[in-house]
Amino acid sequence: MKVLLIGGGGREHALALKLAQSPRLTQLYIAPGNTGTAQVGTNVPIPETDHQGLIAFAKEHHIDLTFVGPEGPLVAGIVDAFQKENLVIIGPNRKAAMVEGSKKWTKELMKKYGIPTAAYGDFTELNPALAYIEAQNTYPIVIKADGLAAGKGVTIAQSYSEAKEALENCFIHQQFAEAGSTVVIEAFLQGEEATLLAFSDGTTVIPMVSAQDHKAVFDSDKGPNTGGMGAYSPAPIVTPEVEKLAYEQVLKPMIDGMKRDGIPFKGILYAGLMIHNNTPYVVEFNARFGDPETQIILPRLETDLLAIFEAIHTETLHTLTLEWSPYQTVCVVLASEGYPGNFEKHKPITGTEFFNNKADIQLVHAGTTPGPNNTILSNGGRVLGVVAWDKELKIAIEKAYQGVHAIHFENKYFRTDIAQKALRKNTE
Repeated sequence: MKVLLIGGGGREHALALKLAQSPRLTQLYIAPGNTGTAQVGTNVPIPETDHQGLIAFAKEHHIDLTFVGPEGPLVAGIVDAFQKENLVIIGPNRKAAMVEGSKKWTKELMKKYGIPTAAYGDFTELNPALAYIEAQNTYPIVIKADGLAAGKGVTIAQSYSEAKEALENCFIHQQFAEAGSTVVIEAFLQGEEATLLAFSDGTTVIPMVSAQDHKAVFDSDKGPNTGGMGAYSPAPIVTPEVEKLAYEQVLKPMIDGMKRDGIPFKGILYAGLMIHNNTPYVVEFNARFGDPETQIILPRLETDLLAIFEAIHTETLHTLTLEWSPYQTVCVVLASEGYPGNFEKHKPITGTEFFNNKADIQLVHAGTTPGPNNTILSNGGRVLGVVAWDKELKIAIEKAYQGVHAIHFENKYFRTDIAQKALRKNTE
């Protein structure tokens, strides 16, 4: 099969690495890809926003199946555009992708389907939003830009002044442009966060293994939120009991409800959960694989990923039984100093040869670009992800940080405590 993978980040490199293992695969193209994906398949210089260019490429190269990595093209309707041309593409259509495209819309669905989530209000103007916060008078309180904001549109405000500043950033300073023109204000959920992703063909939903990422930029979960500074799988907080409840009270009701409402969700459903007293509450839904969760989940997948994608397309997921490795996986993100704020690019990267011929550790490229004389340069906030696995979490962590210290580029930054929370739980 000829496959086109859309996207150019760490998630897409992790997907490319897994797809390359499929015996069904004959040719893999990645648009636009990055330095890592170029080592696995063929990069195509077409932006993920150029839907017509991607359609033309898929037709010209007789692509059998296209998979969409990032949320932007999904929310913009790339699936609808491909399907209109009778091209096979995996991902939710524009309407279904609104589970990520609009937090207000998704909160309304959760309320309708009886899915446990935080109490909320939604606003399009500053003064009513401020009045709501004053009336609640409970902190912390959560301020969310309604639309896509690259993982940076959420503020957990510890005081009225912080909440006011977050609202002004949306309504007055327009920090998130149209994405912040509507704001959802939620009660703060107590507990511990975890992620449960699932494959869905619109009728059947099959959970993946659990994961937990580290959103805050600094150790001990301090500082501003990022797209993710590291992750590990499984998440000890997601016990078999919690996973069963998440399937019965979150994943299945969402997929069943959307199907009833004529919005079947086909693709990857991401449930961001808060676990409190062994009960899962939904923090957010996303319409695609997470990043960096993909980097730690896919190495554990023993079933052919391409076969799963085919089953989503043909709506035959119910015929598959997914197999998962019992190994524990850890990903540590190497970022540019200053991220998620301002940072410098085009720093030469060395040490990648450390990962050659390693069976239990891999380097996932995110923000990288080719440099002169076959060099690799940094080209983003999150530059690389070091992924390691082992039967013992402690050893997986040690392997990951060995890889971290083998890589060098100017102003490299990383958290030093990735997966320590899980390690403490495992030893309790």
